Amino acid sequence: MRIMELRQLRYFVAVAEELNFSRAAARLLIAGPSLSQQIKALERDLGVVLFDRDRRSVALTSAGTALLPHVRALLERADDLRHRAGRLSSAHPVRVGYVNWLPRDFSARTSAVATMHVDAWVAPSHTQAARVADGSLDLAVCWVPDADLEQLGLKTQLLGSDRLYAVSTGTATGPVRADDTVVLLDDDVISWASWNVYAQELISATGAPVERISDNGITGPAFFDHVRRLGRPVLNCPKGQTATLPADLVRRPVVSPEVHWPWFLVRRADEQRASVLAVVDALAEVGDAGDWHGLPDSDAWLPGGRPRSA
Repeated sequence: MRIMELRQLRYFVAVAEELNFSRAAARLLIAGPSLSQQIKALERDLGVVLFDRDRRSVALTSAGTALLPHVRALLERADDLRHRAGRLSSAHPVRVGYVNWLPRDFSARTSAVATMHVDAWVAPSHTQAARVADGSLDLAVCWVPDADLEQLGLKTQLLGSDRLYAVSTGTATGPVRADDTVVLLDDDVISWASWNVYAQELISATGAPVERISDNGITGPAFFDHVRRLGRPVLNCPKGQTATLPADLVRRPVVSPEVHWPWFLVRRADEQRASVLAVVDALAEVGDAGDWHGLPDSDAWLPGGRPRSA
């Protein structure tokens, strides 16, 4: 059974126990509309209506009542399989790399299914993806351009996105259009390969002005110096999202369109180990969570179009 199908079954049980979509969504840590869509998709897949619902009440149908104990039993067996896989994998921890973010509840979601080792080497997206491909890591949280997936033999699971903002001189904090926001490209193609690919696609899509640099000033004090030198809003990169701004600089939202950087859980396409796949399963619901990075609106810009899970 696919990961998504197991997730839908868990959603069904939660709604059946709460008989309220809002309470079930809060319990599952997902958005209400997303829960409703997943239940409808499950009903289509099963070919039966599971709930009678209107604006005031939710009730199990006869089909839903009949299926509920079987679904619970199936999920219990799936959970038992995960726990067994976790115990079997204790001698071989699942190695995870990242760039600058992991889900806030990463340990809680994964510790029950596998022994985890979070790699201390925080490296750029292209480096972490290459390490997954060559077996140095089992999983990585990073961004991989579509063109690299087949070449590296990788698959991805969408976790969420960062909305990028501009940094500017002056005191104005209002929105700035994407095509008025300077985008930096660094000549150091080894350190900034992922950013440069992302930035070039953004420039092509929006017509944003480009500034070429050669001092690794995509982040840090050198980035702030470029903002001052240019005197225009400059797009901030994901690694600078939480940096404290100097007093003479301000943060401004980018609009028309919003600009987002997607984060994916990356694994090898031929991965078969139960412990690694159990971690993928455990993290699959992060993208639906409303308490971190939800998916952007349909009019937002992302590299390669809408994010994908493959």
